[in-house]
Amino acid sequence: MANHIPPAAASDPSAAFLRLLTVLDTLRTDCPWDKKQTMETLRHLTIEETYELSDAILEGDLTEVKKELGDVLMHLVFYARIASETNDFTIVDVLNSVCEKLISRHPHIYGDVEVENEADVKRNWERLKLKEGNKSVLGGVPVSLPALVKASRIQEKARGIGFDWDNKQQVWEKVEEELAEFKQEFNVEEHVAIDQEKAESEFGDLLFSLVNYARFIGINPENALEKTNKKFIKRFQYIETKAAENGQALQDMTLAEMNVYWNEAKKILAH
Repeated sequence: MANHIPPAAASDPSAAFLRLLTVLDTLRTDCPWDKKQTMETLRHLTIEETYELSDAILEGDLTEVKKELGDVLMHLVFYARIASETNDFTIVDVLNSVCEKLISRHPHIYGDVEVENEADVKRNWERLKLKEGNKSVLGGVPVSLPALVKASRIQEKARGIGFDWDNKQQVWEKVEEELAEFKQEFNVEEHVAIDQEKAESEFGDLLFSLVNYARFIGINPENALEKTNKKFIKRFQYIETKAAENGQALQDMTLAEMNVYWNEAKKILAH
């Protein structure tokens, strides 16, 4: 295998991007692992890298954000390199395509369309997508998105063409309505069998309405839930640590005993 001299670090965006293209071209040609990759084999790795970027953003770790952005960018370039080998498209085609889309979707910047606010921009965006051939406003929501993210995107898309509540009070009333309907199907105070399918359906409606309310008050539900997940993990791991320090096994402790450590964690761990 030939020894290559790595291209020098660059000081401007175009040269740095060319450096990445050069490195990846070399790896694709000479590295046994890189030579074997296909779009299908890279797909799950790209998903993993995207989640790692998301974690870094939520942690506020900008050093990690920079690192993960590089990993994601490398994957994007890799896909284009693979496509160029079959003459389907190149990285130049990809870059020009996204630029053309951004220009055409922003007529208030590159044309004579007038907008008053962000909502106008979003409405224009969805209308232009329909003109470009999309059969449905919701057609751009990926089928494989996680359900919580998908619910938020569906609602944002519908709002973009004016299908939305007038105010947050109406949305909260819908939350209360869905909660009442769920309780009818799943009443923990009554020891009777429930219709699992109906209960699940009503619980889904309740979650969807909560996502809707979060959107109305400017909360990203995915971020909110993930932050709560992280908070719970830190507090639970505190319980595990304290129990081990005191020679206790969690499975032998009562809930009251574990709650002592849980309350300590709430005071000690701010987030």
